[in-house]
Amino acid sequence: MGWTADDIPNQDGRRIVVTGANSGIGLEATRELARNGATVIMVCRSVDRGEEAANDIREDVLNADLRVEACDLGDLESIRAFADRLGDDELDALINNAGVMAIPRSETTDGFETQFGVNHLGHFALTGLLLETLGLDEEAPDSRIVTVSSGIHERGEINFGDLQREESYDPWDAYAQSKLANVLFACELERRLLTADANAKSIAVHPGYANTQLQFRGPEQRGSRLRKAAMKVMNTVVAQSADMGALPTLYAATAPDAEGGAYYGPGGFMNMRGTPERQASSDRSYDEETARRLWAISRELTGVTYDLPEPKAEVSA
Repeated sequence: MGWTADDIPNQDGRRIVVTGANSGIGLEATRELARNGATVIMVCRSVDRGEEAANDIREDVLNADLRVEACDLGDLESIRAFADRLGDDELDALINNAGVMAIPRSETTDGFETQFGVNHLGHFALTGLLLETLGLDEEAPDSRIVTVSSGIHERGEINFGDLQREESYDPWDAYAQSKLANVLFACELERRLLTADANAKSIAVHPGYANTQLQFRGPEQRGSRLRKAAMKVMNTVVAQSADMGALPTLYAATAPDAEGGAYYGPGGFMNMRGTPERQASSDRSYDEETARRLWAISRELTGVTYDLPEPKAEVSA
């Protein structure tokens, strides 16, 4: 039997930020972290939905230590405001989980294509703004930055000539680009942390095919009842539960032997279900030149810089 939520180490005293904590993978990860003693800061676009989710967890986990915070990953001003509210409070882990999937083309508050803007740029900005709170000095316990990608990143390609998909837009291609960006970011961050000798790990994960509300947002925004019905069938027949889909995230955030720079996902049927294992991500995700170029562009677009050195040539994730 593989690693399950029963194997989560005691989390007493740990403070963890989870984005998109009010539903799906984020909700189940929050539930298990709280069950094991962590203080979880639930980052949600809607405070009302966040409070409903927190109350749901409290009914299941007595004395759950939860704090709901508003933050829209599609709005750089909202991200900065959230980071300012946290101030210098130390964190032990950041779980970059929130996301949108295969929606009709739209733009964030700052004019970015929404999937690239929320899934990648929003988390790039948030991580950079919270980096100093994550205890990177050598004497601190190792902190974790976990970025949730998707198996569909294997289809992705970073289109530097049309990052915002203004010239040609396919919702699944845009989603795949954003998820590849997640893996490239996680690996590049790990290289920079290693170069700085920081006591932190950057890890990428994917949930496999998990039964969440994420799959329905695209069909709902298109007004396609047929596609929504098809997704319901797939979620019922093929998908694993959201709590199983959260296991790679929980493993990366808590397991002592989780490795920085690694990519974890379900080890069962077609990597869509099962308990977490280390896996190989796509060939494109290991391209360090692409990762550095994406990092530079992300810094330019968000205005967020990281106090980390560029990686040395010999350092690999």
